[in-house]
Amino acid sequence: MNAPESINQSARCANMLRFLAADAVEKANSGHPGAPLGMAEMAEVVWRRHLRHNPADPSWINRDRFVLSNGHASMLLYALLHLTGYGLGIEDLQNFRQLHSRTPGHPEFGMTPGVETTTGPLGQGLANAVGMAVAERLLAASFNRDGHTIIDHFTYVFVGDGCLMEGISHEAASLAGTLKLGKLICLYDDNGISIDGDIRGWFADNTAQRFSSYGWDVKTVDGHDGRAIDEAIREAKLCEKPSLICCRTTIGKCAPTKAGGHDVHGAPLGSAEISAMRDALGWTAEPFEIPSDVGDAWDARAQGETHQTEWDERFIRYGAAHPELAAELLRRCEGVLPHGVVGEVMQLMEEPSSPLLQKIATRRASQLVLEQLVKVLPEMFGGSADLSGSNLTNVQASLWVNHNGHGNYLSYGVREFGMAAAMNGVALHGGLIPYGGTFLVFSDYSRNAIRMAALMQQRVIHVLTHDSIGLGEDGPTHQPVEHASSLRLIPNNCVWRPCDGVETAIAWISAMQRNSGPSCLLLSRQALTPFKRSPEQIEGIKRGGYVLHDVTVVDVVLIATGSEVEIAAAAAKVLSERGIGARVVSMPCVELFLVQDAGYRESVLPKDVPRMSIEAGVTWFWRGLVGEDGACVGIDSFGESGKANALYEHFGLTSSRVTELAESLVRRQEGG
Repeated sequence: MNAPESINQSARCANMLRFLAADAVEKANSGHPGAPLGMAEMAEVVWRRHLRHNPADPSWINRDRFVLSNGHASMLLYALLHLTGYGLGIEDLQNFRQLHSRTPGHPEFGMTPGVETTTGPLGQGLANAVGMAVAERLLAASFNRDGHTIIDHFTYVFVGDGCLMEGISHEAASLAGTLKLGKLICLYDDNGISIDGDIRGWFADNTAQRFSSYGWDVKTVDGHDGRAIDEAIREAKLCEKPSLICCRTTIGKCAPTKAGGHDVHGAPLGSAEISAMRDALGWTAEPFEIPSDVGDAWDARAQGETHQTEWDERFIRYGAAHPELAAELLRRCEGVLPHGVVGEVMQLMEEPSSPLLQKIATRRASQLVLEQLVKVLPEMFGGSADLSGSNLTNVQASLWVNHNGHGNYLSYGVREFGMAAAMNGVALHGGLIPYGGTFLVFSDYSRNAIRMAALMQQRVIHVLTHDSIGLGEDGPTHQPVEHASSLRLIPNNCVWRPCDGVETAIAWISAMQRNSGPSCLLLSRQALTPFKRSPEQIEGIKRGGYVLHDVTVVDVVLIATGSEVEIAAAAAKVLSERGIGARVVSMPCVELFLVQDAGYRESVLPKDVPRMSIEAGVTWFWRGLVGEDGACVGIDSFGESGKANALYEHFGLTSSRVTELAESLVRRQEGG
């Protein structure tokens, strides 16, 4: 094919993206046509000339990853998936943004084949891509051998001005530059427009210089010049640094009267504008009609099959030379835990001299469990937001990526949000199970990424230490009060607040086995008193809540978590001496308890028996469990700086106060 014909074909392919996006938004009467129109050439070059993927197998291990961080441009991605052969039908495009369609307003992982991550909250897609690039590097270092390159792919990410305004873009890009993630290629849709209009009034950064200072390779091209974009990508593939290609574009490109303005960002073009655009481009096809020559040019199924077949043949040779490595890679990418992992952890609790059975901080108990897990689970990939020595997330077997370029542990620096979103990317990539630590109070920084992990049903484990006023002298800025309850509000998020070493071990086992969402482990700085348990009580921990201490006649139920369980136990002892039967319920994971069958829940929390909650945090969350006639002991204000014991006394988190309130509840019940 001669050059003019090739250029014409590329232009027609790009325009096909434009019309599918514009027509779908118009039909839905909702959406964002401006970015898809402006990024059409960028997408055409990446997807037709560079992206190695197989539409017939969206989960192929060695595919290139593509992330649309500016997820409001979702119709661009849906058009790409339809045209290249992912089984997303034209009727799916016509149902854009409709209830239960496979083309929701923003791309959602697990709903649409070929969508690598859920994007919409701007900037997080970029951080996800950083995590994917990290995973690629680590798996390549673990599995590639001389003459056998099995893991070798790129991560492409599109970002917009909004992504780069968000602070997470700094966290993620700075980390990527420091780690020299050369297989991360970012294309920036530099159109100068956001919802409020021309961005020069609120975004005057020199983006090229900014990324250059992070250690990225930066190029600037005309975002509508396919040859220039192609050349920049080819150079980026050879670079040892992550690459940013600043593509100067016009938002709403080819819309005759609306291109270049903010009105085209988030509203349909209108039928008259689309008709004028068809006339201007000489486009005669009807809405959602794909000309045969354009359809053939876009179809990536044959090429995708070739890519994967070639890799399959390499993998067969690899398996013959390294059968154990090949089997291990497949196991890890399938997300299946090896046999015996649970038994390895349970053994830690079976030895009478085990530190887990002693008085110990649950953050330390967590580290002891991790020591064992990291030995038997090579896919464990840990880290911390500059708090390794406080979170105790590093273990003897931790090999720091920061110092070696590969390994199983990463200090993310003081980047809580970036860490959480990058861990999502690691989990989405497959082959690794990420866990990362910070203080519980700083989960506020990570919260939206935790929410996204829950939405995407990803196994990501957050180790959140210093879980209460028990951390002491650092004061109210560091003492979490509302955070446990806040995290419990996120659907599909399991929040564990263990009371001793045994519950901590069970929490880790549960988090490892849970492959349908994230887990948050809230761990203490101070040492906590251990409890003896029967095998039935051990099983009860796994159900989220159980009877830790029981009495013949239950007059009142004391529900507690974490460090407050020992307060409840002490109060129960005093109440017993006063002739009041107090059952102590430890509820380390409310979410798991609430999904148990009604019979089990009632066996733990019997009806018509007054209840009291004890937790060093806001009390309103517990009202649903204790009922209108129950009582809550907690903290409905911010903390203070002081010794832990003094703080517990000051805020009334004591066995004497629990005893007093419990007696009052029982008297009121008897009087009624």
